Amino acid sequence: MSRTTIIVLVALGAALAGFAFSSTSNQGDDEGAAEAASVAAGPQRAVLGWRETYGPAGEQLVFSVESLQVLPRGWQAHVSLENGTSISYEIVADPSRVRDRSFGLMLFATGDPDSLAKLNEGGALPAVRPAESYEPILPRILEPGDTWTGTISASGALVADSWARVVFGALISVGEAPAELGEQIVWITDNAYKLHR
Repeated sequence: MSRTTIIVLVALGAALAGFAFSSTSNQGDDEGAAEAASVAAGPQRAVLGWRETYGPAGEQLVFSVESLQVLPRGWQAHVSLENGTSISYEIVADPSRVRDRSFGLMLFATGDPDSLAKLNEGGALPAVRPAESYEPILPRILEPGDTWTGTISASGALVADSWARVVFGALISVGEAPAELGEQIVWITDNAYKLHR
């Protein structure tokens, strides 16, 4: 299935950074959005098989999420990142360098992609629940043709009935990037998974 991709530019300090996500979605019904008074999601495992691409044909980054698991004391996701472009990308997992836009999860009240776009445009995206552990460790540079596959995880409860999206980033181009890709990319998955009680 082909996907259309849009780039939304937001200010991060003195620089502009691209938040990229696809404009179509495969999640289900949005009923039962998370309430302000929340309940922790119970243990669960979802096999997701998400594969999302960014960039023109022949110059694409591929973001995959195989599974998401909520554990009694945290969460973990099995993910991969493939550099199908002709340039290298520095992988920045340190939120202090990218204003809390590290690898991790974002929780939303709805799985609707239009809601994601509106929150982004309004500068109201939820905080990232950053990954605390990477197994195996992320490479500092992802060279053209390379793929990193591993598990990201963190401690802490997730809110039941919220919609979880996986965040990849930031990826910063080493040298000049093609205009279609941008110098800095933070990918928020279009797909979302509804967390159960």
